[in-house]
Amino acid sequence: MSAINLFIMASMPIVKVLLLAATGTFLALDSVDILGENARHHLNKVVFYVFSPALVASNLAKALTFETFLTLWFMPINIFTTFLIGSILGWILVKVTKPPRHLKGLIIGACSSGNLGKLPIIIVPAMCIEKGSPFGDVDTCHSYALAYASLSMALSSMFLWSYTYNIIRIFSKENVQVEAKCSQVIIDETLFVNNTEFLLTSVDYSLMNPDNQISMSSKFKELVITFSKKINLKPLLAPSTIGVTDAPLHVVEDSAYMLGGAAIPTITLILGANLLLGLKGSQIQFRIVVGIAVIRYMLLPLVGIVIIKGAIRVGILQFNPLFQFVLLLQYAVPPAMNISTITQLFGSGQSEYSVILLWTYGLAAVSLTLWSTIFLWLVSS
Repeated sequence: MSAINLFIMASMPIVKVLLLAATGTFLALDSVDILGENARHHLNKVVFYVFSPALVASNLAKALTFETFLTLWFMPINIFTTFLIGSILGWILVKVTKPPRHLKGLIIGACSSGNLGKLPIIIVPAMCIEKGSPFGDVDTCHSYALAYASLSMALSSMFLWSYTYNIIRIFSKENVQVEAKCSQVIIDETLFVNNTEFLLTSVDYSLMNPDNQISMSSKFKELVITFSKKINLKPLLAPSTIGVTDAPLHVVEDSAYMLGGAAIPTITLILGANLLLGLKGSQIQFRIVVGIAVIRYMLLPLVGIVIIKGAIRVGILQFNPLFQFVLLLQYAVPPAMNISTITQLFGSGQSEYSVILLWTYGLAAVSLTLWSTIFLWLVSS
């Protein structure tokens, strides 16, 4: 296939995403107010608890059996690799840019957690129906494309809500604790200025009394309790994560297919509506946004090519053009949309992440097209 044909084939799914996202942005305008903040909040819940689990379960049940599921063992390793390398690069970016403390977890999360479900589930099946596709029969390709993308969505959801969630959570809580300590210092200084005697009487003399000292066992117990509070594994029970466990083993009724079919357009509309927040701006440094874009659109895709091609060369990964394309695409997608939900939960970094989404998804229109063209050439050659 010529480079022009590959580029056109790769651009068509991206154009479809842009059109739906633009519609979502329009519906979120204050003058229209159909997808306002409250509407997005409730619609996100419907997607999270209903549409996404149905989409994951129905597509996996349609194309995958237990035997074929075992052949896809490389995908969780590949997704883990994207998170690991992205985290390392994000940590380097934090060290270079020196952002405010509450944004450190957000930056590492944006670099490590890509949109591994929503975009692949739109882009990959669309590649199957394009003229000259290297993926064989359209119907078979479409079924497996949905299955691969659904598995990617389920696995990435598990990684995001167990790892990224806690990274952002820890830094957000540390920021709250620092602010609380600063506020206490200001209060204490005020008390000292206004009433020195009152400040002196507020000093805790318990440490001077041996009977009141805390034992080593109590300190260890307190440390364990503090650590358990910081690591929250409850999000692992998210319906989109649970949906993958039963999908290959049970027959899914037609209602699940109907609900799953509503997920893709709804997700894309919400994506466009959320991007509107980025237009309002924030105080985030522009070099941070540039750094995230460089990591996600230059460094990670190059690393992905080396890893996938290396795995094929040493015989770890079998030659399967469609599966290879999905694995490569997992390195080139923009940051995960669900991080915006996490920032809302902790009330920290929401406006900053909206700006990150605005720029990275704007660049994704060009980046994803170019990388998809390169990936198609690699798997078809």
